[in-house]
Amino acid sequence: MPCEICGLSARNKLCEGCVNGAKAIHALLTSTKTDNNSANTRGPVNNSTNHAANTSSSNLSGFTLALRRASEMKEKVNYLSSCLNAFKGQVHKDIPVKPGNSGPSIAAHKSLLSENSVIFKFMLDSDACKAPPGHTITLAELSYLELHALLEFLYRGELPKEKLEKHVYTLSIAADKYEIKLLQKYCEHHMLGSLNTSNALELLEISETYKSYSHLKVEAMIFIIKNVEGIVLTPKFDSFAVENPHIAVQITRASVVTNKNKKHKV
Repeated sequence: MPCEICGLSARNKLCEGCVNGAKAIHALLTSTKTDNNSANTRGPVNNSTNHAANTSSSNLSGFTLALRRASEMKEKVNYLSSCLNAFKGQVHKDIPVKPGNSGPSIAAHKSLLSENSVIFKFMLDSDACKAPPGHTITLAELSYLELHALLEFLYRGELPKEKLEKHVYTLSIAADKYEIKLLQKYCEHHMLGSLNTSNALELLEISETYKSYSHLKVEAMIFIIKNVEGIVLTPKFDSFAVENPHIAVQITRASVVTNKNKKHKV
């Protein structure tokens, strides 16, 4: 059944995140009251008060997570509502969308495309697209399977895990190019979750090239500096540095600054 607060799946009336959130509020209020009493009596702070504060901080992070999930769910509902409006709308007629590898075209609704991308809207409102039925638009950078995945996301608001993992890099680039905001967040969330020593350089390159992924850039750089020996001292990095010298310089500078800060702390 759905949670009565955030709408996420829950075994009972509330999901685990919202239960932790309620506990966080209670713990926060309790610790605040305890701190005020302590301040009034000017007595020493005991261990139980510290424990309550630590518990409050831990549970508060759970509450923050619950709020973020609820916000993401609301955004997704709004997105799917826009899809429904696109289906009902009669602003544009259907249009075939062609991939760039001479594959077959895929029929799509103009209204759906323009509803979720200002770039698509501009393309579809241009004189070139105000042609007789049968006119097509071509997304030359996408293969047939990549185009299919893009359109599937536009209609569903999500993708099967296997399909996302296969096309996430291409889709993230397309999301940036065509300014599809929800797809940008969807791809960035997946890339952050898959960050490892094998793909960190590639993800950093994507986030440096396409400015929609600033959070990914920060996290990828932090990850690389933490695992600098296992990433930088490899043939893969040598090739990466030749193709991306400016990013290699950023990694070097960040590594030097991190090491200097560690020495100062010691």
